[in-house]
Amino acid sequence: MIRIENLIKSVDTSEGLLTILKSVSLNIDTGEAVAIVGASGSGKSTLLGLMAGLDTATSGDVVLDGQSLNAMDEEQRAILRGKLVGFVFQSFQLLPSLTALENVMLPIELKGDAQANEKAKRLLARVGLDERGHHYPNQLSGGEQQRVAIARAFATEARILFADEPTGNLDTATGAKIVELLFDLNREFSTTLVLVTHDERLAQKCDRIVRLVAGEMVSDEKTSARDEEAASV
Repeated sequence: MIRIENLIKSVDTSEGLLTILKSVSLNIDTGEAVAIVGASGSGKSTLLGLMAGLDTATSGDVVLDGQSLNAMDEEQRAILRGKLVGFVFQSFQLLPSLTALENVMLPIELKGDAQANEKAKRLLARVGLDERGHHYPNQLSGGEQQRVAIARAFATEARILFADEPTGNLDTATGAKIVELLFDLNREFSTTLVLVTHDERLAQKCDRIVRLVAGEMVSDEKTSARDEEAASV
């Protein structure tokens, strides 16, 4: 589903050229859950942004579902994201002028789906917020806002979900509930999940952990998560 080929990202700074990512190569299969971990400044969020087509690499390529991002202009990448990708951010990124229901409806409406209202209501119910659809983001707790953001991410039945520190602004108990919901929906929709986190416990719930140090991929390890899930079935 995702293929990363010798990805390099460099930027000009006042002190000269800074290389943020150094020749990263990675393959992620359909339906896999992969955690990208590393210290602050290791290049995790930069890698996620490049994988999602939100930024362009200095060299190398990202191929999503067989389609090269290098071969596309920004408009084409935006269209691909709309068809293929969902996002969950640490800062929720909800539109403050829209209700919870309207935030979830928006990406569905942008695809021209006449069933946007009904689908959004079903997703809000799935994340336990069917009674909160008429509330605005500033009337919701952090955990509730993140649940709305997760519902929105799954609203277009995205095949790839990118999550950047999805529990970073939440307390431990709320974060644990959000993680459980995220993985439940990921299995339910059979999405490919790429998760940036500094939380080792969260990373261990994924199928694989990719570790970055100073922009270099130093390891790509399988976890016991999939074996444990299979054993419990």
